[in-house]
Amino acid sequence: MNTIPLPDYCSARVLVLGCGNILFGDDGFGPEAIRYLKENFKIPPWMCVIDAGLSAREILFTVTLSSIRPQKIIIVDAVDAGKKPGEVFELDISEIPLKKIDDFSMHQLPTSNLLRELKDFCGVDVKIIAIQVENIPDSVSPGISEKLIRSIPDVCKIILEEEDKNARVEDYRIGC
Repeated sequence: MNTIPLPDYCSARVLVLGCGNILFGDDGFGPEAIRYLKENFKIPPWMCVIDAGLSAREILFTVTLSSIRPQKIIIVDAVDAGKKPGEVFELDISEIPLKKIDDFSMHQLPTSNLLRELKDFCGVDVKIIAIQVENIPDSVSPGISEKLIRSIPDVCKIILEEEDKNARVEDYRIGC
């Protein structure tokens, strides 16, 4: 019997997914943060970083069904939680704003359920790094707001220092 090889992200110790729709303003924060991270930092060999866009559900479904999974999954996404625009905060799965549960992004109910299952039944540490949006337009309007752009380095620092609290983000910077 032939077996299909697992994607590399299943065997990474830490899987980072940047989620969001780049065509709708600040909702594109996750992919933009991942782009910045890849362009400006050396990704540790134990970490897999993916611009998941609107495909987080498929990736998480594969991980859930896999016999090998990451120890930790970090989701990077923009939400409206009534905070100051550009504010970065950790969001528990149970705190996903109701407005995000039914939309087309990574927080669709099946995706939220996959995150809960990975955490509760598969023993995967799930962390959601969220940023407060300033603007998500009703129609196509690419580009994130300046307040969110200024927060990208802070998000990268959180990601890179997540697994090693003694690490310094400067150790990962390209060109240092």
